Amino acid sequence: MRVLVVEDEQLLADAVATGLRREAMAVDVVYDGAAALERVGVNDYDVVVLDRDLPLVHGDDVCRKIVELGMPTRVLMLTASGDVSDRVEGLELGADDYLPKPFAFSELTARVRALGRRTTVALPPVLERAGIKLDPNRREVFREGREVQLAPKEFAVLEVLMRSEGTVVSAEQLLEKAWDENTDPFTNVVRVTVMTLRRKLGEPPVIVTVPGSGYRI
Repeated sequence: MRVLVVEDEQLLADAVATGLRREAMAVDVVYDGAAALERVGVNDYDVVVLDRDLPLVHGDDVCRKIVELGMPTRVLMLTASGDVSDRVEGLELGADDYLPKPFAFSELTARVRALGRRTTVALPPVLERAGIKLDPNRREVFREGREVQLAPKEFAVLEVLMRSEGTVVSAEQLLEKAWDENTDPFTNVVRVTVMTLRRKLGEPPVIVTVPGSGYRI
């Protein structure tokens, strides 16, 4: 899952990003509304965690622009105000969810994952395919009842492949969904991660390489 965190309190923004990365999400961070508009114009995000009170361009205007562009991106709006009227106003702008500060990180994570499931055709919270069961909320993977311990990026790649439901996912798409914008696009990190993932999942192999196209399960 690819997430953009937009928050002018840099310590909070970086803390949220670090926490979401530990949950196997690819996370980019910006600290003002102008930078947010630049990022959403370049990258495809599943979820934008958007502070409402931003410098340069207000969070309301960022939200409006995302809606105007017809993006499938979901918006989780954050604000220091917990008033019902503010929550209603934020949702009327086009935000998909609203979370007042301060918040519990576990709740933020749950809301981000719930919104991420709504960017595509609805899928169950626990994904199952080819004898593999993947639970994004618990960060658990089982194959034929055997638990498989995965690093965050391995988990992220497997989740993208599971969500594709048998369609081919290119290396570029995996790089887009499982790594952030600081990753070198010419690196072989996708190939190496898929190789490690295959080994950990065991025999017979379930990740198929489609020459010249990508990977599928």
